[in-house]
Amino acid sequence: MSVEITNESGDRLDEREFAALARHVLDAMHVHPQAELEIRFVDAQVMSELHVQWMDEEGPTDVLSFPMDELRPGAEGDLSEGILGSIVVCPEVARAQAVTAGHSAEEEMLLLTTHGILHLLGFDHAEPEEEKEMFGLQRQLLLTFLATRESGGSDV
Repeated sequence: MSVEITNESGDRLDEREFAALARHVLDAMHVHPQAELEIRFVDAQVMSELHVQWMDEEGPTDVLSFPMDELRPGAEGDLSEGILGSIVVCPEVARAQAVTAGHSAEEEMLLLTTHGILHLLGFDHAEPEEEKEMFGLQRQLLLTFLATRESGGSDV
């Protein structure tokens, strides 16, 4: 699995941790082991520009997802190979949201990364049923990753 991390935000980040999270999520969702994913961290100005360009909305947002080959979760043995796409995370927005949510900025960025990957896999939260499914899955994936990390099972 190819996970490329690019940090253009100016913030210090543990890129290995985000790569390990991405691998955890993609493995759990049975994405082909040769799939490619990019995670890019940017400052608020760049995120604002992307937000206007792609969503026609002013100001920075927390995470944007840019799917490529429209890969979908599979069952074991039913996997498609290709480029999953890119997610873009803004640490500055994540820090502000973390304060409101009552957890660390790192935890918020891990949550946003998981959220972005699920969007790349076709999940959405526009409708109440979709939101329940996506947010439940997001929570489960993040909690299992954090539990693995705390038990020393992660390759971080």
